[in-house]
Amino acid sequence: MQSAVHWALLGLVIERPSYGYELAHRFEHAYAGMLHLSGVSYVYTALDTLQRRGMIEELAGTRAGRQPKPSYRATVEGVRSYQERLTAQIQEDLRRSRLFARQLAVFAQEPEMALEIIERYGQACLEEAGGAPLPTAADPPPDAISGLASRLVSEESRLSLEAKLPWVEYARREFKALAAGRTPPR
Repeated sequence: MQSAVHWALLGLVIERPSYGYELAHRFEHAYAGMLHLSGVSYVYTALDTLQRRGMIEELAGTRAGRQPKPSYRATVEGVRSYQERLTAQIQEDLRRSRLFARQLAVFAQEPEMALEIIERYGQACLEEAGGAPLPTAADPPPDAISGLASRLVSEESRLSLEAKLPWVEYARREFKALAAGRTPPR
């Protein structure tokens, strides 16, 4: 399963059993700015896929009433698959960072081009750091899970930025030295 939206919805079901419409609202709140949901109907398509794959199951007795709203919970297989997916993402993130650095080195003969990319990269890092909205007094107090998620995302962003900005400076020095016709300092 490749869809980041499917995996995100599975995570929300692991977090708390829910029905489709509720999941759409939780998704928009939890993943705003990170993932896009094309519409509420997509949630139902994803739930069908997750159920066919044995990752979620319908809770018994949730189809009662005039407008039945079946709720879903994660299966043991769903939780295991989600754990594996998160672990695979770690390796993918590390691979992507190394790949970017390797691809940037292609411009060793054209360091001005690399410097333009480095500037854009640095700017994107700064925009990302400034793009996280700060909570206001008018915001409702977060529940324990969304509060934890917000703190984890905030700290991951802060620490990543602390690592990326020095790397940007390092790459900038390396390519400026190449542009000046000198051997880059070590």
